[in-house]
Amino acid sequence: MAYTFEIFTTGANEAKEWLTREFASIRTGRATPQILDSVSVDSYGATMSLQQVASVSIEDARTIRVSVWDKGQIKAVEKAISDANLGLSVVTDDKGLRVMFPELTSERREQLLKLAKSKLEDTRVSVRKARDENMKDIDQKEKDGDMSEDDKFRAKGELQKLVDAVNADIEGMYSKKESEVNN
Repeated sequence: MAYTFEIFTTGANEAKEWLTREFASIRTGRATPQILDSVSVDSYGATMSLQQVASVSIEDARTIRVSVWDKGQIKAVEKAISDANLGLSVVTDDKGLRVMFPELTSERREQLLKLAKSKLEDTRVSVRKARDENMKDIDQKEKDGDMSEDDKFRAKGELQKLVDAVNADIEGMYSKKESEVNN
């Protein structure tokens, strides 16, 4: 009987997707529109995401252009970006808003790398948790008689190979983010 590692793969995929989103929100020296994904704007008495009231595009390597669809909302969008405390400077002009990324200092780079390392460790914990849940499932199947002892050890060995592959993936994601922050 072939064992499916559904519990682990689901948990590992969720952890990798979370890490991808978290790394996208960590500001590097280059302009990335994803950094504004978490910004919420008070618009007409409701809270909306920035993407619902404006279009966001890259103007140059260190500038993002935010084109607000309703010009009356420019001040609200500017306030929302400033209040998000992302370390970005916002300038209003005739076309909307320009969000500028300052050069990273060596101290700020160290802070960003610590933050990225912390996110990496949180993801590793999630992967270990998914592995442990899958291990319990394998042990339970063997205990219930649905799996032989040999199959149990074989499944645990295959599970460890999957864990190693996911850990290599997330380590690669961290290395990529580290090089972005340092360049």
